[in-house]
Parts: sequence; structure tokens; C-alpha cells
Amino acid sequence: MSHPEFVDLADIDAEDLLALLNEAFLRKHLVDHARFDKDSVREWVKEKRRLNALPGCRVRAIRVDGRLAGWCGIQPDDQRFELAIVLSRRAWGLGIAVFKVLMGWAREFGHEEVVFHLLDSRPEYRSLARMAHKVHGSELSGRRFTTYRLAVERPVAT
Repeated sequence: MSHPEFVDLADIDAEDLLALLNEAFLRKHLVDHARFDKDSVREWVKEKRRLNALPGCRVRAIRVDGRLAGWCGIQPDDQRFELAIVLSRRAWGLGIAVFKVLMGWAREFGHEEVVFHLLDSRPEYRSLARMAHKVHGSELSGRRFTTYRLAVERPVAT
């Protein structure tokens, strides 16, 4: 699999987004919501682009070999910022690479900490737990999550 390319959501075909966001395998690891249609996907893109414009936030589509593979971003989360990574099943091997890019963006923005919420349908990830300074259960939109609180490492000045 090639390297991911991070692009503005407005540059992605709505039909491709619709197929991704309604992918059955992917939906079982996300908060329950109605299936997307053309109107709701347009509103979803509008909202994600609004979040993208906020200070300290960035939301992008992920393309691999010219095909939509998912989306990711740094979004507001209460008084903090949250990492979001949503990948189609065929692109799950990209998770670590995308995570590293997001942590780089967090450093670029000067964040001291970010949170990463994984729905309880996902196993606890030992590598994330080792990186986190706190791992705890949380509830969002009526669902249980494992929340990893991650310090954003500052580059060493030379």
C-alpha cells in the first residue's frame, strides 16, 4: 500500500464519501447514526470543514493511490483536542502512519495533550496504552469508549 495523501474533504467526490461513511464494517466501530445520503454527507462535509477552520484543528480526507481510504483529524473535545482516524477496511494497515501524522500536526499546533477515543467494540491497544499518560473508560453519545490521553512530545531544541 502506498503512502497516504491528506486532502481537503471538498476535493473528494460525494459518492466516494457516501460509500465510505456507510461501509458496514466501519460503522460497527463508530457511534451509531443513520446511514448517510447525499444531503447528510454534504452537511457532514460542511461541519468537518467548519471544524477544520478552528484554531488547533485540521480535518482531512485520506487518499491512497488516488482512492479514498478514510478521513482523519484533530477536532475539539470539551476543553481539549481529540484525534480521529476513520479508515475503510482495506486501509486499516495505515492506522499507525496516520496516527504519526496527526501527532505531528498536534506538535505543529502546540498542543500539550490530545485524546483518542476508541469505541468499546475495539480491543485495548497496548502500544497506545504505553504511550498514554492516562487510559480510562468514557461515555460519549450513549456508547462506551476507551480514552487514551496522550502527551504531545515537544521536539528537542538543538
